[in-house]
Amino acid sequence: MNIKILRSETNTHQSYTLPAGEIPLLSALVYIKETQDATLTFSAGCRASVCGTCAVRVNGREELACSYKVKPGDIIEPLQYHPVLRDLKVDKSKAQETLRRGTTWLQQFQESPLSHEDEKRTEKQTDCILCDSCYSACPVFAVNPDFLGPFALTRAYRYTEDKREGNAKTIIDNIQNNGVWDCTLCGECTAVCPKNIDPKMDITMLRSTSLQYGHSDPSFAAQSFGTPDFGGGFGFDPNAGF
Repeated sequence: MNIKILRSETNTHQSYTLPAGEIPLLSALVYIKETQDATLTFSAGCRASVCGTCAVRVNGREELACSYKVKPGDIIEPLQYHPVLRDLKVDKSKAQETLRRGTTWLQQFQESPLSHEDEKRTEKQTDCILCDSCYSACPVFAVNPDFLGPFALTRAYRYTEDKREGNAKTIIDNIQNNGVWDCTLCGECTAVCPKNIDPKMDITMLRSTSLQYGHSDPSFAAQSFGTPDFGGGFGFDPNAGF
């Protein structure tokens, strides 16, 4: 069977032949590097879907190379919105910088007993392996490269919901610009997460918490409601009679 891989030096898809049979993509990449093309470059780590290092795009969808089973005709490409170092290997530092910009860690520790229900509330968000699949799948980055992105906002939600956080407002304040309101809620991040995390729902919950802290959607005031806007911002003439 044949697959195609986008090579960075030529910016073209190069075809490779693999033995018949179902094998993980990562094994296929290793086979190609060992038997056909020693220059092929990719990233790998745990080989057990834990570290997130091997994430790539297969036929336009983000996958972990160690868990995806190769099919004839597959087209393999690097993650989107990441500087390509070589072939399938990308620089993830800019994406992971979003965690710092969003201050997605415990701001002010306070003693608080955690029940089993408390632990369950953010257990799934804690499973994030920073594979960057959701970052690569997010269409917002095509128009706003400064967007915080799904995994940073999921991490923000994880800490704002932690009962031991004594200063959740700081996190909420820091995810307003290029953050919680810039998401289109398309759900692409949720669809590609290998750990079944739902960033779309996390962002929705963060919007609710933002409202509680006095924030609002900055685009709301500029929206029209179907009638001419004469300066009131809500599609009606503030000086008109009733």
